[in-house]
Amino acid sequence: MEEDELCFPQLLNTSCRKLKRSEFETVVVSFVLCFISLVTVSLNLLVVISISHFRQLHSSTNLVLLSLAFSDFFVGLMILPQLMLLDGCWYVGDLMCLLYYVFVAVITSASVGNMVLISIDRYVAVCDPLHYPNKVTPKRAQICVSLCWTFSLCYAIILLKDNFKQPGRFNSCSGECVIDVGVIEQSVDLFLTFLIPITVIIVLYLKVFVVAVSQVRVMRSHISAVTHQHSGKTIMKSEIKAARTLGVVIVVFLMCLCPYFCVTIVKQDNLLNTLSSALVLCLFYFNSCLNPVIYAFFYPWFRKSIKLIITLQILKSGSFDTNFL
Repeated sequence: MEEDELCFPQLLNTSCRKLKRSEFETVVVSFVLCFISLVTVSLNLLVVISISHFRQLHSSTNLVLLSLAFSDFFVGLMILPQLMLLDGCWYVGDLMCLLYYVFVAVITSASVGNMVLISIDRYVAVCDPLHYPNKVTPKRAQICVSLCWTFSLCYAIILLKDNFKQPGRFNSCSGECVIDVGVIEQSVDLFLTFLIPITVIIVLYLKVFVVAVSQVRVMRSHISAVTHQHSGKTIMKSEIKAARTLGVVIVVFLMCLCPYFCVTIVKQDNLLNTLSSALVLCLFYFNSCLNPVIYAFFYPWFRKSIKLIITLQILKSGSFDTNFL
C-alpha cells in the first residue's frame, strides 16, 4: 500500500486508508462548506451584536432570537472540522473526536429548541395578544433559554455516555472518528430532535395562521361600505403575506432537516463519504444560515442595525440608545 493512501503513514499496520475522491468532488464540497460557514457565521454574528448592543432590542422575543443566532453562529464554526474529514481521516485525536460530537449534539439540539421557543412566542403573541406582556416577560424568556441550553448539554452527555468510558474504542483503525449510539438512543434522538419539534412548530404555526385569517375576516366584516373595496385589497395582501411568511418558515425547516435525518437513519458512518450525503449535510447546516434571514431580515430594526455596525457607528458614545422605531 502506498504511503499517500494512508492517514498516518508511520502506522503502517493500524492506519486508516484515505478516501478516494475526484478533484471535482473535493473542490465542490470544500467550496460549499466554506461558503456556508462564512455566511452563517457573518449573518448570525450581526444578529448577536445587534441584539446585545442596542438597548431598545432587549425584548423577550429578541432574547430567544439572540439564543438562536448564538447557536447558529456555532453551527457555522462547527462546519470547519468537517473539512478535515474530506479525505476520510481524523488527525486531532480520539478525545477531540468525542468532544466534537458532544459539541455537535449540544449546538444542534439547542438550535432546534430555540426554533420551538420562537414558535411558542409567536403563538402567544398572535393568539393571546392581551396577556402576552404578562405571560412572556424578559425574565421568563431568560429562564426558557437557559433551560434549553442546559437540557441540550445534559442530553448530549446522556446520548454519548458510552463513548466517555474510553474515547476511540469504537475506531477500527488510526485516523477514524467514530462514536457509538445505541438503537434506543437513536430512536429517542429521532423523536426529541426531529419528530416532536417539527410537530410542535407545524401545529403552532397552523394555529397562528388560522387565528390571523379569522381576525382578518372579522376586520373585513366591520369595514364601512365606503372603504370596503380599498380595505379589502389591503386585507387580501395581509392574508397572502402572512401565508407566505409562515409557509417559508415551515417549508425551509422541513427541507433542511428531513433529508439529513433520513440519511443519518439509513447511514451511520461518515456523512462525507459520498457527494450526495455531503450535500445533504450542507443542506442541514444551511438551515442555520437561513434562520437569520427568516427571523431577522424581515425586521426593519435589523437592516438599520447592520448599517450602524458596518459603518462602525456603534463605536460612538451612546450608540446603545439608538432609536429603532
